[in-house]
Amino acid sequence: LDGWGRVFKRIFDVAFSFLALIFITPVGLLIAFAIKQETNGPIFVRLRRVSGVRQFSLVKFRSMVANAEELKPSLASFNERNDGPLFKMRDDPRITRVGKFIRRFRMDELPQFWNVLVGDISVVGPRPHQPDEIAKYSPSHRRVLAVKAGATGLAQISGSSDLPFDDEVRLDTFYMEHWSLWLDLQIVFRTVWHMLVDRSAV
Repeated sequence: LDGWGRVFKRIFDVAFSFLALIFITPVGLLIAFAIKQETNGPIFVRLRRVSGVRQFSLVKFRSMVANAEELKPSLASFNERNDGPLFKMRDDPRITRVGKFIRRFRMDELPQFWNVLVGDISVVGPRPHQPDEIAKYSPSHRRVLAVKAGATGLAQISGSSDLPFDDEVRLDTFYMEHWSLWLDLQIVFRTVWHMLVDRSAV
């Protein structure tokens, strides 16, 4: 993705994220209130992630207890993703009640549109992973670092939390090689569909 393609994708990212942030503000206020009512701690969390070859702070609504990162090493033996560098635990005890609800509909990810607006990530792209996960990538996995990460993507709408990691990389590579604005729009529409109607892929 280069030249005018990169320009058009950035224009799409800015326009879409700006409108999305306006649209989701009322919902965001309700989520913020619910988080503060349930637990002490911040409303948002800033997580170190990698987009392309650059690290940035990914903004999300807090869906876990405030000291979630400190507890993560003690849960390493429960990791259900043993096919790659990622951590996945279906019944993670760190998740709060509000967190379970907003994660169910991926509403914890809504603040990521700020990351899109400022240029950290794109609306559509590979999933942004943690620096320590990136460090475990094989050379073939590193192909996905050639583009910005995305708030959603082809792997995400294909059930990436349950996909073998190599399949996730394969889908992201396919996206990179066949990118178009039309493909981005299709992925966005499918993301909304899965969030609101068909929960099978998220």
